[in-house]
Amino acid sequence: MSALLRGILSARSAQLMRGHGIVQRANLYAKPAKENIGTAETAVGFVVFTVALLGPAGWVLANLENYKKRD
Repeated sequence: MSALLRGILSARSAQLMRGHGIVQRANLYAKPAKENIGTAETAVGFVVFTVALLGPAGWVLANLENYKKRD
């Protein structure tokens, strides 16, 4: 390990040992849902996202030969 890397690690560990490290906290508040989402609504949502994300890629792959034959 190089001397520079050892110096950085020792300075970082010394800072953390003193307790002056940066503390990041997220304020999260969770409440129960106002309405329960049913199984059918969940399935429709998954299908819509799947088609939206994979549909264009599937279209390109299905028509790849057409894109290769450009005049």
